[in-house]
Amino acid sequence: MERVVVLAPALVPAAYFIIGFAIYVGLCAIGKRPPRNSNKDRGNAFDFLIHFFIWLISPVERSIVALKLTPNHLTLAALACCAGSGLAIATKHLASAAWLYVAAGGLDVLDGRLARSKNLSSRSGALLDSVSDRWGEIFVFSGFAWFLRDSPWLLAVLLAMAGSLMVSYTRARGEGLGITLSGGVMQRAERVCLVSIGTLVTAWFDAVKATADFGIPVIGVALVLTGVLASGTAMGRWIRGYKMLAAEDARNAGRQAKSTEKSLSET
Repeated sequence: MERVVVLAPALVPAAYFIIGFAIYVGLCAIGKRPPRNSNKDRGNAFDFLIHFFIWLISPVERSIVALKLTPNHLTLAALACCAGSGLAIATKHLASAAWLYVAAGGLDVLDGRLARSKNLSSRSGALLDSVSDRWGEIFVFSGFAWFLRDSPWLLAVLLAMAGSLMVSYTRARGEGLGITLSGGVMQRAERVCLVSIGTLVTAWFDAVKATADFGIPVIGVALVLTGVLASGTAMGRWIRGYKMLAAEDARNAGRQAKSTEKSLSET
């Protein structure tokens, strides 16, 4: 009962999520999996959960369209949710923090889907979305840094923040150089999922004094996994991008050498 009182703010979204998951799994089990709007799979263990999540928030997506909201509205709402999540973490309201972070992830998915479906994509919107996502992660990890400020697990927060930001930076830098660096096991959706689950489990343990000692190690492990896997994803993109650019540089050097040789032979 004590846990129910403490976790009350999260019970409604949790119930919606659990019931929706049961229905989705049931539909998949009888061969009636809801259709996907895209044939693209992410090619990792989170693919099933990602498609489930998109299906789960589809009623919200229809409501957003009816309200004539723009992708920028959703982007800013997601940023506000991340800021609220970071504040909730810092003040030890972990259950509410987890669902605020989940809401931010959902809004982040919806703003892109809305922009594509309504042909509202723009460079200014892309910049707003990308920078807001990075600020959002900083808000959340800053909340964890304050929450774990007296614990050795603070190092896990720094690792998770560094890995998360480098995943995004590597992709952005690659795009600036004309190459696409995507994929990996710990993209933004996976990071939101892992950190949110760890935060909810920590809230469950912290709700009762008898199990409170298990809470911090749980979120600490979740953050370590996030940091290690995100760093691995960033390193993989870095290496792949370097090889792509090095091969392109070699081709350009070869063409330039041939051009120079031809010019010299003609003279």
